[in-house]
Amino acid sequence: FWLKPCQPVPEARPTPKIQARATAASSAAVMAKPADARKIVKKRVKKFPRFQADQFKRMNPAWRKPRGIDGRVRRRFKGSTLMPNIGYGSDKRTRHRLRSGFYKFLVRSPADLEMLLMHNEKYAVEIAHNIGAKKRKEIVERADQLRLTVTNRNGRLRAEEGE
Repeated sequence: FWLKPCQPVPEARPTPKIQARATAASSAAVMAKPADARKIVKKRVKKFPRFQADQFKRMNPAWRKPRGIDGRVRRRFKGSTLMPNIGYGSDKRTRHRLRSGFYKFLVRSPADLEMLLMHNEKYAVEIAHNIGAKKRKEIVERADQLRLTVTNRNGRLRAEEGE
């Protein structure tokens, strides 16, 4: 091998793309972390398919309760499709949480952010889908001032012409 044991290992220089990611990560490090960092446990992640929806193209796979008099799914026979029931519910303390540990809060204007003034460790901001680029930019700037996490901060973001 060409390296001698006493030689320091040459450092790889980061590409501009990696540097941009690193700066984005460092700016995200300034953002608040969730106050309650308990692990989110899902009892089941897979969807419950509708019985026999795989056999018919015209049938929507979204769950519908089988109601037939002889239905083996309704009667819960061994080996048949599982039915959703209350036992699959999530822990009440972690229900509706995002993977990051925050709860989602939908924002339509910069004024909506003022409600989250003292709750930056509990809620993450999500900008509504029908908000234009100019107002999105205002919302993201105000969220940074309040140390709020924005889930879709890069939506409708274009490189400025002057840069």
